[in-house]
Amino acid sequence: MPKIVECVPNFSVGRNKEIIEAIASAIASVEGCNLLDVDPGVSTNRTVYTFVGSPDAVIEGALCGARVAYQALDMRMHQGEHPRMGVLDVCPFIPVQNVTMEDCIECAKEFGEKLSIELGVPVYLYGEASTQEHRKYLPQVRAGEYEALPEKLTKDEWKPDFGPAEFVPSWGATAVGARKFLVAYNINLLSTKEQAHRIALNIREQGRSKDEPGRLKNVQAIGWYLEEANMAQVSVNITDFEQTAIHTVYEEVCKDAEELNIAVVGSQIVGLVPLQAIMSSAEYYMEKSNLFILEEDQKLRLVINRLGLNSLGAFSPKERIVEYMISDEREGPLVSMDVKDFILTVGSRSPSPGGGSVSALAASLGAALGSMVGFLTYGNKKFYELDGQIRKIIPPLYKAMKDLTPFVDADAAAFSEYMLALKLPAENDEEKILRDSALQQGLCTAIQVPLTVARLTNELWEPLSELSKIGNINCKSDLQVGVKMLETAVWGAYYNVKTNLDDVADQEFKTKVSEEVEAAVKTAQQKCADILKFLDERKA
Repeated sequence: MPKIVECVPNFSVGRNKEIIEAIASAIASVEGCNLLDVDPGVSTNRTVYTFVGSPDAVIEGALCGARVAYQALDMRMHQGEHPRMGVLDVCPFIPVQNVTMEDCIECAKEFGEKLSIELGVPVYLYGEASTQEHRKYLPQVRAGEYEALPEKLTKDEWKPDFGPAEFVPSWGATAVGARKFLVAYNINLLSTKEQAHRIALNIREQGRSKDEPGRLKNVQAIGWYLEEANMAQVSVNITDFEQTAIHTVYEEVCKDAEELNIAVVGSQIVGLVPLQAIMSSAEYYMEKSNLFILEEDQKLRLVINRLGLNSLGAFSPKERIVEYMISDEREGPLVSMDVKDFILTVGSRSPSPGGGSVSALAASLGAALGSMVGFLTYGNKKFYELDGQIRKIIPPLYKAMKDLTPFVDADAAAFSEYMLALKLPAENDEEKILRDSALQQGLCTAIQVPLTVARLTNELWEPLSELSKIGNINCKSDLQVGVKMLETAVWGAYYNVKTNLDDVADQEFKTKVSEEVEAAVKTAQQKCADILKFLDERKA
């Protein structure tokens, strides 16, 4: 998997279309940079750019945007609702795929240093990139905003991490950091700016003071007024959505608004949001209303409706959810084929896709048949009294069906990795060591894929056993086919693992994996036999 870092620079311009587009073009011109979103705000006079790429690409992309902004913008002319202290006000780097927070810290430091040298501007580190407690959080660094910089820069405790400790009137200063994914989220109110800010003070972690903290951890918030929309907003940054969810913020604002007799008229996500953050809210509203929803797109619709995310413009998941944007193909090439082409590909003169991919497909289909039987039982008037039980049985089968599908491509990719290692040169001792290491790594990958398929498959026997007892009897043969396919999938995983284990050098790993996969086959055999026996004898 490639290394993907997200960069979300905030430039202090939101009303000049030409400059906004020029900065966007500069970022997008960098090879390897994928510009996902440009979100200008008129009232805030600020534009949030979101792009992803390799560490080197996003650093260069941010620099290119800064170069354009340096020539085009002047902080002495800037006014807006949003706190700010510089032309490039803040530039965070966020881990997305196959990178660590440490990698992003290095990105922040490299970018900060290059920016300060090239443009001669002061740069502060914040977030995970900062080691100083008094400037760890963005509000600390930005306190006093642009207007406070002339005096602030003269103090030892506010000496920049990079660049001169001198006031640059046209630029101001820039905060560069590394952080978790930040969700920028606004709740719309038919109120005054002062009322919105009062609610913001109630909910934000900082509260009104140290003696009067707010209710929600990992939340920064202020109240402002949108002239163009003729409404106020509680503008929120959720710095850790896993600790404080979007719906939690929304519900708390609604609670305060009700007490003040203020109408809440939807909300707005600024920039992008991780799928997990939306799904968390979906689970909350499903549980709150005792809803049974499994399809991802239906969960999205539920959240969009409950949070009113379409209130200021259409919320398009394909344009707002990170995972939908960074993957041109969320599914691999094999899974994306139609059935006929897949069969012909398997049957061609090529070793891949082979038994491993077919085993993964068998496992996914087996889980799918179990899910189908569950759905054909649920909501059926004849089995109405079983709905509560069926609602617990379907989700793990449905989830496994989707989780197992990517392994069709993963197995083929693992084989390709091993074949590439075989082609590495081995003309001297150093090359031989590198080749052997690559081969061993390739073998381990080729083993882990089918082993994971076996593990996921063997987690399904309990819900399938329950389903065999209460599922729609008219679907008995479908369930019989499903459990037999799952057993076959585990056998396929077994053969693939054992074949690849032959050449593994690590004896301890070899023994451990061999014992696990042999146990997996015995489990699958026994569980499959038990369910088939019960189904054979079941009459109603």
